[in-house]
Amino acid sequence: MDVLVPDIGDFTDVPVIEILVEVGQEVAEEDPLVVLESDKATMEVPSPAAGKVGDLLVKVGDKVSEGSPLVRIDGADGAKPAAAAAEPAAAEEPAAPAPEPAAKSDNHAQLLVLGSGVGGYTAAFRAADLGMDVVLVERDERLGGVCLNVGCIPSKALLHVAKIIAEAQLAAEHGVRFGDPEIDVDKLRGWKDDIVGKLTGGLAQMAKGRKVRVVNGEGRFTGPNALAVGDETITFDNAVVAAGSQAATLPGLPDDPRIADSTGALELPEIPGRLLVIGGGIIGLEMAAVYDALGAKVTVVELLDQLMPGCDPDLVKPLRKRIDERYEAIHLSTKVEKVEAADDGLRATLSNGETQTFDRVLVAVGRRPNGAAIGLDAAGVKADERGFVPVDDQMRTNVAHICAIGDIVGEPMLAHKAAHQGKVAAEVLAGHDVAFEPRGIPNVAYTEPEVAWVGLTETQAAEQGIEVEKAVFPWSASGRALSLDGSTGLTKLLFDPTTRRLLGAGAVGPSAGDLIAEPTFALEMGADAEDIGLTIHPHPTLSETIAFAADIAGGTITDLPNKKATRR
Repeated sequence: MDVLVPDIGDFTDVPVIEILVEVGQEVAEEDPLVVLESDKATMEVPSPAAGKVGDLLVKVGDKVSEGSPLVRIDGADGAKPAAAAAEPAAAEEPAAPAPEPAAKSDNHAQLLVLGSGVGGYTAAFRAADLGMDVVLVERDERLGGVCLNVGCIPSKALLHVAKIIAEAQLAAEHGVRFGDPEIDVDKLRGWKDDIVGKLTGGLAQMAKGRKVRVVNGEGRFTGPNALAVGDETITFDNAVVAAGSQAATLPGLPDDPRIADSTGALELPEIPGRLLVIGGGIIGLEMAAVYDALGAKVTVVELLDQLMPGCDPDLVKPLRKRIDERYEAIHLSTKVEKVEAADDGLRATLSNGETQTFDRVLVAVGRRPNGAAIGLDAAGVKADERGFVPVDDQMRTNVAHICAIGDIVGEPMLAHKAAHQGKVAAEVLAGHDVAFEPRGIPNVAYTEPEVAWVGLTETQAAEQGIEVEKAVFPWSASGRALSLDGSTGLTKLLFDPTTRRLLGAGAVGPSAGDLIAEPTFALEMGADAEDIGLTIHPHPTLSETIAFAADIAGGTITDLPNKKATRR
């Protein structure tokens, strides 16, 4: 017997979101076989008779309509559509697309969220606001994950101090001189920790206010609807995996407390005389900026041929110029061959033949996902060899009632990406028809100067053979930038030469990370050069540089010579 899609009203091309049986499995009459999802509800298709599953005629992701064959049941006669299961849940109400677990524990939830980083707490709070009963599992004592506790927030606090020191030094060139800063490391560390404490404490209060149950401990899946946390088992109808990532390591380094990753560096154990930073990406360069400002002599070693890989070289150039003047050395296309621990320091041998001794070493060679350590296989969730979990645009894994978000689903590993994915996952599992389909995800390096970009880069356009029109406004022509000692900065916009729509953008200079929000919005809205240029920007501001770049593309620029002007 072929089980067919029953009468599902006016809906056609409805996606199969979960297959609940496998070939050879014995099923009873009314056992659920397949889960379908329309834009209004989810629906289980049951077996019309007892028998054995002979063949699966669809796979997850296939689109089906009334009468489409779904499953072949051996031992039953005739091909007939199955009767619809129980009344489908309306999209605005919480709905679990998967069947309920065979047995519920005393601690059961409609939604379990594993990990309380920015993506995890966003998913948990959004689901609670939609009326779902939520359990949030966090391995550490405080909510907030890496970002709030040992990443984005504490690093930005220290970078703010670094910026103050840099600006004080620049003021001397304008006739205002300050004495050398006196660094009280303990007080600085305490201020940083206070900021973290306020934010994580606020999360705990918001969880309490939303009646999200927080369980602390290492979580590990023991089945498709169960998670073990210590001796406790939590069962769930749906789950969001937001387990994040951890700092990548380098093999062969000695076990020495003077070698640290970004988490250790943020603890500010001391200000070293000489610091080696292995890795010239965003994390390494941000921490280098902090320790340079605090008085350390910094050397950066990067394996690739440019700093901040992935960013266009013209945006990195002003940063490179500044740190070339400040750091002891920057080695590109260079590998750290070995590090040897000695009483007088850490002896590093580089692939260019140099051997130097440093007081401390910071390893900042990227991050790796935590997918291999949480029992995903027991839940039936697939992960690749690196630990990343593949998902669709609704953040569903191959197990439809389990979503995954954030670092664990792949690059870019950014908190703001995770937050938006968390909202999507929560809404999807609550029955809403939404998807994660951004046109651009902004990247920001909070270095001195800041570097930010979004959408298509020039490098990507060249590699992919995409024709673009580039418009660059130099900040040397911006009064506001000059008053901020930001004359080396620039704003760059990339447009489609045919449609004139924005494809990508970048900026380098003071507050570039804040500026990038406008072109991100323009990219999302499908704005063209004229839309941006005709928007009145306040004067004098750095935001004007975005409009001026658009004016260059549109041939209406008046703050620079206009190459497109009609000459008499």
